[in-house]
Amino acid sequence: MRSALLVLAAILGGGLSTSIRAQNGASGTAAVSTARQLWEPMIGYITAVAEELPENKYSYKPTPEVRSFGEMFGHVAGAQYMFCAMATGEPPRQEDDIEKSKKSKADLVAALKASTEYCNKAYAQDDKAAQGKIKLFGQERTRLHALGMNATHDAEHYGNLVTYMRINKMVPPSSRRQ
Repeated sequence: MRSALLVLAAILGGGLSTSIRAQNGASGTAAVSTARQLWEPMIGYITAVAEELPENKYSYKPTPEVRSFGEMFGHVAGAQYMFCAMATGEPPRQEDDIEKSKKSKADLVAALKASTEYCNKAYAQDDKAAQGKIKLFGQERTRLHALGMNATHDAEHYGNLVTYMRINKMVPPSSRRQ
C-alpha cells in the first residue's frame, strides 16, 4: 500500500516517467503502465459492485446529503470521460452528464463500461505523449497527471461504495477471499 501511494504521489507530481524508468531501467510506457495498474483494479471493483448490486439498492444513500449508489456509478462514469478526454487531448465532457441523465441499473452499468473502454485509449498512450501539457482545473499539468487523477478519483469513490456496502451488510469485491 505504501508503495502504491508513493507511486501515485509521483504521478500527481508529474515526475513519474523519469523516476520509474530510472528505477526499472525501462522506457516508453513505464509511467502510463504504472498509472494503469493503479486504475484497473479500482474500476474493476466499481464495475463489479455496479453489476452485482440489486437494482432496488441503486437508490440507497446513507444520508440525504450524499450520492446514492446509482448516482455514484453515474458520477464515476462521467468523471472518467472527463479525465480521460483530458489525458488524450480531446475536449473534456461534462462530468455530471451521466449522473443527471441515467437512472436505471442497465443504463448505469452500460455507461460505466463505456467510460472504461474510452479510458482504455488514454491508458494505452506512451510516456512521451503522456507528458503533453493540458489544462486541468485551470492549471497546467501533464496528460499523465489526468490519468493519475482519474485513478485517484475512482479509488476515492470505491471507498464510498465500500462503506455503503458494509452498511448494507455486503462484502465488497476487494475484501472477498480469492
